[in-house]
Amino acid sequence: MPLAAGDTDWGALPLLPMLAVFGASYLVGAFPTSYLAGRLVRGIDLREHGSRNLGATNVYRVLGWRTAIPVAAVDILKGALPVWLFAPRVSDGTAFAMVCGAWAIAGHVWSLFVRFKGGKGVATAAGVFFAITPVAMSLSVALWAALVFLTGYVSLGSITAASLFPVFVWWRYPAARSLVWVDVLVAAGIIWFHRANIGRLLNGTENRFGRRGAAAARG
Repeated sequence: MPLAAGDTDWGALPLLPMLAVFGASYLVGAFPTSYLAGRLVRGIDLREHGSRNLGATNVYRVLGWRTAIPVAAVDILKGALPVWLFAPRVSDGTAFAMVCGAWAIAGHVWSLFVRFKGGKGVATAAGVFFAITPVAMSLSVALWAALVFLTGYVSLGSITAASLFPVFVWWRYPAARSLVWVDVLVAAGIIWFHRANIGRLLNGTENRFGRRGAAAARG
């Protein structure tokens, strides 16, 4: 997608198609991938197991990597598809595509299919920004993978990658700098939804891959 800051003429957009695309983006994002995986694979509600979060990390923790990988892939596609397929039907503007992506992220976090209690939006946000700013997103994913490998903390990787993603966009996409505030808002949202993880990281009780935090294990 071409990045031309400020290229969306909002006043010229047809209202009903725009609202339809936003609604479709939300519904795609709201598809409850993790919830369905728990029901189909083990007949459980993942909101009652592990971290009680409907995200790929909890799927990995409870159901294993064979289920978590396809769940993560679908959650990424939930973010990319509205940018690739829905947004161009109304506008080829980058800002419009970002808003469609934001609706998909909102759908994942507040899914109407699971009583508005979804995941934290990391994978879906990754899909949105892979579709819009692939180089910056690739740098963030590499950073995330390195931190998870070195520390075992998925939450630490997610928080750090989200924090630095706007910096990567600013660096690699000069044409998108006037829209970097959207990246900042999404990053801030991801960090906010990880606030409980931040507390556990600080007191040493955060879970790692394959084992629990030290204090949690003692308790």
